[in-house]
Amino acid sequence: MTKWDERSKAARGVNRRTILKSAAAVGAMAITSSSYILPALAEQLTPKRGGHFKLGVAAGGTSDSLDPATYNNAFTEVFGHSLHGYLTEIDAEGTLTGELAESWEASKDAKTWTFKVRQGVEFHNGKTLNADDVIASINYHRGENSKSAAKSTVDAIEDIHADGPETVVISLKSANADFPYLLEDYHLAIVPAKDGKADVSGVGAGGYVLENVDYGVKGNAKRFANYWKKNAGWFDSVELLVIQDATARTNALTTGQIHAMERCDLKTVHLLEKNKNLEIVSIGGTQHYTMPMHCDVGPFDNPDVRLALKYAIDRKQLLETLLRGYGQLGNDHPIASTNRFFNKNLPQRQYDPEKAKFHLKKAGLANLKVTLSASDAAFPGGVDAAVIYQQNAAKAGITIDVVREPSDGYWDNVWLKKPFCQSFWGGRPTADWMFSQAYAADAAWNESHWKNARFNELLIAARSELDDAKRLEMYSEMQTLCSNDAGDVIPVFANYVSALSRKIGHNKIASNWDLDGFRCTERWWFAEA
Repeated sequence: MTKWDERSKAARGVNRRTILKSAAAVGAMAITSSSYILPALAEQLTPKRGGHFKLGVAAGGTSDSLDPATYNNAFTEVFGHSLHGYLTEIDAEGTLTGELAESWEASKDAKTWTFKVRQGVEFHNGKTLNADDVIASINYHRGENSKSAAKSTVDAIEDIHADGPETVVISLKSANADFPYLLEDYHLAIVPAKDGKADVSGVGAGGYVLENVDYGVKGNAKRFANYWKKNAGWFDSVELLVIQDATARTNALTTGQIHAMERCDLKTVHLLEKNKNLEIVSIGGTQHYTMPMHCDVGPFDNPDVRLALKYAIDRKQLLETLLRGYGQLGNDHPIASTNRFFNKNLPQRQYDPEKAKFHLKKAGLANLKVTLSASDAAFPGGVDAAVIYQQNAAKAGITIDVVREPSDGYWDNVWLKKPFCQSFWGGRPTADWMFSQAYAADAAWNESHWKNARFNELLIAARSELDDAKRLEMYSEMQTLCSNDAGDVIPVFANYVSALSRKIGHNKIASNWDLDGFRCTERWWFAEA
């Protein structure tokens, strides 16, 4: 079972996954997007309609489904965005805009949110979008028996109801200034309601209508003639092909069998760069590699041991060898430098064997021996990264026994179970979203079992704070706490690296998710025949 963007079926049922700048001044929040407009870029190109677009993705399997609650890899996430619309959308500039929600506003305490449903939107089955469809779509992920990967996201909702056919009112259990961002979660597709229940058969309000799907192999869709966005969905039809082997994907691209591919093999991407018919797209975002230690298991229950292991890894070497420079240095916290609440003043941790020895001594140890479970299933080159780490740590008196875990079943049998392993996060668009799903004391995907009272106090306070300056202070402190105390070694942030035929046109590519925010099929076009 291939996993990348999210975790295995064993973890389903919980989702591991800039609000308005004027909030503090006005005491209420609203964004209006009465018409869908592409980002105003000086270099913006004029799209063309037509053609059959073929995309090669690295992840997809026979257990995939059209049910948005189960989306967990590149195939389902891109195919899902082809078929469906969402209440909100993050554009290429990182700005939150309205998609099926035309506008929204919040109460002064950010606990009650009112959304205006976009009018004139038609589902593929001919039904017109209204408030009932939004309510049924969100409620599908709620409830005690929900198996949705977005369950933890919508569990924050106390009540949801319609105030007429065009308005949805959502009351939260506690204040959340970032709530509209959560509705961009790729699981929360808006589908038509049927007898009060969500229809998850694949009918949506997206740019393309489902033709057929062969899970683990390919999916086909054709352009929806009545798509409400007049400046999107440029292809006549799209085809997603699951090509898990990087060499096979590369060959398919260079021979013209596909027009674009995700996840270039960084060991050979320099060869693709020499091909004048191809464009290499490298986008820095929130994607990062981690090595979580269980903070409730010895010797990792000692914070000095954790710090020793953080100083014992050469991040620059990993950036150069593992990522071939396609990324940025990590600083043992999950907030990317592109995030508006990124702590710019936190010193970058460097490889320092002497400091590692110092912290070992503080922990009462002259040396240390630990076991690290490694696999390329965690991230490309995972085993190689573990070996480099092993060599780095030896200079600090730390012996790392690298256990090469099988890729098959890694997320079921190793992640969340072994006390020191490797992991991957696609990241989240907001600091609260990332922290809440992976670092909060009670988070189901708190992979390092970290519990820090001050951190959890700040997490709740920052979520309800409407003053951006105060939120920056809080999130900066939280990043410092993560870096210095949490159980996650985060050495690098990895760019999204894709390759496109020069025949494909596009404007600025979004960084919130891979493949233009998973929206490449509606945002890209054929620039030439």
